[in-house]
Amino acid sequence: MGLDLRICPACGDLADRPVVVDAVVSCRRCGHEWPFQKLPLFALTGPSGAGKSTMGPLLAARFAGDVVVLDQDILWIGALRDDVSAFRSVWLRMAAMLSQNGRPVVLCGTVAPPEFEPLPERAFFSEIHYLALVGSPEPLRARLRARPAWREWDEPRIEEMLEFNDWLWKSAPGLGVDLFDTTEADVQATADHVEKWIRDRLP
Repeated sequence: MGLDLRICPACGDLADRPVVVDAVVSCRRCGHEWPFQKLPLFALTGPSGAGKSTMGPLLAARFAGDVVVLDQDILWIGALRDDVSAFRSVWLRMAAMLSQNGRPVVLCGTVAPPEFEPLPERAFFSEIHYLALVGSPEPLRARLRARPAWREWDEPRIEEMLEFNDWLWKSAPGLGVDLFDTTEADVQATADHVEKWIRDRLP
């Protein structure tokens, strides 16, 4: 069995849209079937400045190998920056490969259910759980303005992120996204909340 679930281990065909029933993948070309580990994916989302990147190292230390914690920005490079849908697909594909090691993935990055749920690779996960770290607009604006110049946070980009923050506050209940307001919460309190949220949903 290969780690890349889109590639048939029998004939080598690469599926654009994998055929998945329960925890079994079928090859459209040769009919070969093979089982895989279908685990949940945890999406720690929210606007930039709300605390996602800060959570990554803390969660990795707290879970000590029970989950794999990744920051999605590491692949925000090259051609993937020009094709957001491909960027999302690559991440789901990568997370599914990592899940074959028996550990769920916690992916820290700005994403929402409408960007993940329609993708073919969504079939590789039993559930995608979404927790958005959000905040009040002015503290978020101040945090983003204080970031180093290489991160390129100009005023239009900051306003765009604040619009996403506002959209999450309004839309989360209908999308099945849980919210946690980090405006007044310190780092440890936020980490405590996120850790408990993940542990409550682990297989």
